[in-house]
Amino acid sequence: MYKVIVITDPEMADGFRFAGVSVIPVDTKEAAREQIRILLDDPDAGILAVNESFYNALDEKTMEKIDRVYRPIVIPMPVKETVEMAGERRAYLARLIHRAVGFDITLRSRET
Repeated sequence: MYKVIVITDPEMADGFRFAGVSVIPVDTKEAAREQIRILLDDPDAGILAVNESFYNALDEKTMEKIDRVYRPIVIPMPVKETVEMAGERRAYLARLIHRAVGFDITLRSRET
């Protein structure tokens, strides 16, 4: 079974641990980049949820590899920021879902 792994800052790590996922706490963007590079080659990694600020700091070569690999699926997650889905984020998630399940799923905002 594939693992869900969260790469985030130490302040947020315990919350994800309580949710039952594997967590790699990192203090710097450089440390996050190194962990992501390692996990892209881990055959047990299924989903990498990465703190959005760490994800946005990835170099072009790593981003190209993320786009090329089938698994793990790398998902940037907003932490300590707004969690509303903007159009670009929605399109990105739709592409990831399509790659994972093989067909398009429409993502809509939840009306309350």
